[in-house]
Amino acid sequence: MAIDEYLETEVAVAVVATAVALTPRARRVLRRGIVYGLAGALMAGDAIVSFGKAAARGAQDATASPAPAPVAAPDQPVATQGLGGEA
Repeated sequence: MAIDEYLETEVAVAVVATAVALTPRARRVLRRGIVYGLAGALMAGDAIVSFGKAAARGAQDATASPAPAPVAAPDQPVATQGLGGEA
């Protein structure tokens, strides 16, 4: 085989697949990567579902409960100390 044949995509894929299939360290790294990737995907899915449920519950609560009545402002004037020279 010539050097240029080793640079072909099919040959490179076959070499990598053989290395992964035959070396325990490569299999362990690949397995660990798959496990961590799957765990991350499951956690992200749980977070998205939880957010969706909370958003739906909040929207449902917002439409079901009436708006609170506005509170009237007090009729007392605001005290301003120190502006008129009186203590």
